[in-house]
Amino acid sequence: MKKTAPLIIHAKTLISDSKALSDRWVVIEGDIITEVSKKRLRASHSGIVTPAFVDPHSHIGMFRAGEPGAESEGNEILSQIQPLHDPVRSVYYDDRAFSDAVDFGVLYSCIMPGSGNLFGGRSKVIRNFARHVGECQLHDYGYKMALGYNPRSTGAWKGDRPNTRMGIYALLEKYFDEVLLRERRAITARERKKNELSRKKLSKTERSQELLLIEREFHNEFSAEDHATLEILHGGRPVKIHVHKEDDVVYLLHLVSKYGLTVSAEHTGDVFNQEIFEMLRDADIPVVYGPLGSHAYKVELRNSNYQTAQKLMRSGVVFGLMTDHPVIHASLLRDSLRYFLIYGMAAAEALHLISQVNASLVGVGDRLGSVTPGKLASVLVWDRDPLHLSAMPQVVVAEGRLRHIR
Repeated sequence: MKKTAPLIIHAKTLISDSKALSDRWVVIEGDIITEVSKKRLRASHSGIVTPAFVDPHSHIGMFRAGEPGAESEGNEILSQIQPLHDPVRSVYYDDRAFSDAVDFGVLYSCIMPGSGNLFGGRSKVIRNFARHVGECQLHDYGYKMALGYNPRSTGAWKGDRPNTRMGIYALLEKYFDEVLLRERRAITARERKKNELSRKKLSKTERSQELLLIEREFHNEFSAEDHATLEILHGGRPVKIHVHKEDDVVYLLHLVSKYGLTVSAEHTGDVFNQEIFEMLRDADIPVVYGPLGSHAYKVELRNSNYQTAQKLMRSGVVFGLMTDHPVIHASLLRDSLRYFLIYGMAAAEALHLISQVNASLVGVGDRLGSVTPGKLASVLVWDRDPLHLSAMPQVVVAEGRLRHIR
């Protein structure tokens, strides 16, 4: 088979990893960046080069452009607790938001169910440039939960629907405690069976078969929902937790302390005291902030404003930036950086925020986020400053393939 020639791009300026470097040649073979060199090479494209952007919190393809709200598939009204729901199963790739996102360099989105339920389902990183759902998934990241106004505002939906925060939080902790209690009882039963087995005279093969049966019986004590819940209760999978108001952030800290969850605080739009961000910092809980620039359309966004960007920066908490598409359009991810630039963030650091930082916050920082040998070849080529109001990528390379050239 004839070997395909590498794709070579001349980066007049390479903006990656919070740095801006002059005259680098980026070599792409297949879907991987194989070299970033100072050596002059014959390039097919030239310009300012950045990594592709990653939106760490989105409902793209689930709330779809040009469809009435009743047709959206971002929330399942069946019950408050539904960890098994896979958002990819509610995505349609004929949503034009995908092509618009790619046009502006947002090649990946972490999608999840909406926030109408305490435990809404899974979180998946998808390719915005995919042709269909069969090739869209890049990474199965974890789960999605929600605190505050959203889950308590869904009283007209099915299942148990408390209408106060004390009600929904009691429901959540009761659920967690019941799953943990079943696990403790099952562990006790398993250990008793193993002790009984140890007193029997069996061959090595017979003992192995009996142990396998005991483990199978232990596994079957739990439903699929239980297994998913135990994944997060033992810190094995991360949870993106929707939270806006400061008091709900404090409750989130309580949940993490009580159950040992691995979480990110999603939104935090109503946080107006820097101290709250510092509390998240001290608990090693990152923030996926935003969306910035949307209308404050509910009471828990009363204190939401662009000035919070400065408090985030000063607090020292690790944070990324979302669109929450369709709340603001996926293509506007880069535009939200202006608030951080206003408060002194350097341009290269701002672009690093929506590439490497965002990628790391959804578990794909080892594959995306910088123009580095060994990473997926998803890069953007610009003919002007990427943060200029009129800037659009002139060339989009998505995992080694040219998606469009302007």
